[in-house]
Amino acid sequence: MKTGRREKRVIRQIRVRKNVRGTAQRPRLCVFRSDKHIYAQIIDDSLGHTLLTVSSLSPDLKGKLKKTGNKEAAKAVGNAVAQKCLEKGIKQVVFDRNGFLYHGRVQVVAEAAREAGLKF
Repeated sequence: MKTGRREKRVIRQIRVRKNVRGTAQRPRLCVFRSDKHIYAQIIDDSLGHTLLTVSSLSPDLKGKLKKTGNKEAAKAVGNAVAQKCLEKGIKQVVFDRNGFLYHGRVQVVAEAAREAGLKF
């Protein structure tokens, strides 16, 4: 039986999740990209809570972005998630690429969050 692209991403996601865990001191920054949008969540795996979420659909970003599925939108999401983390007192996170390659929009989110002051 042939496995498709989505199934392969889920396999990579499970493999990475074995080692990448978010704690209260160092939560997990999880990035998801679709064709049209990009999403970032800060998750505390010890409690199973999502601490905050930012996406290209967020009200503060939606009006400012011309397109929501490109690198400029990914950079805006990375900056916004880092600013919200710093407001909540979160300075260090563990990066979870969620089975996607560390390339393109996923990489831009990580680099923008680093530039805005978040430590990985």
